[in-house]
Amino acid sequence: MADSANAGCVLLVEDNADDEELMRLAFESGNVMNPLVVVRDGVEALDFLFRTGAHAARDPDVWPQLVLLDLKLPKVSGLDVLRRIRSDERTRTLPVVVLTSSKQEEDVVRSYELGANAYVRKPVEFAEFLDAAKQLGMFWLMLNQPPPRKL
Repeated sequence: MADSANAGCVLLVEDNADDEELMRLAFESGNVMNPLVVVRDGVEALDFLFRTGAHAARDPDVWPQLVLLDLKLPKVSGLDVLRRIRSDERTRTLPVVVLTSSKQEEDVVRSYELGANAYVRKPVEFAEFLDAAKQLGMFWLMLNQPPPRKL
């Protein structure tokens, strides 16, 4: 989908190993060339984005073109991660897609209020999950024009 030499990574913030594997399979079958970086909780997501903690030595050129954010995360919730992303000048315009199993209307509303670019409910069926992940990759990594990165 994208030239891997110029592609930004996709940051998957997901604590469920099965959902991570499904996303990897979907990206592979959809020929998504962007590297998939997985973090397991909200703290690690913030550390990755802001190069702190365990990710303090991260190469600053490894930057997400897209964040796929689960809401139900250990340590720091997805909504709190989203709030922090939108409150910092460096990450304010970073595309964030909430990808969650939550069916609660308040989660949908709150996600958009905090600046999510999209809210996608994870399909339960394997084939539907793969299809949804491929479509996300196609739109956000190939068709969408992201804003320039702020350093």
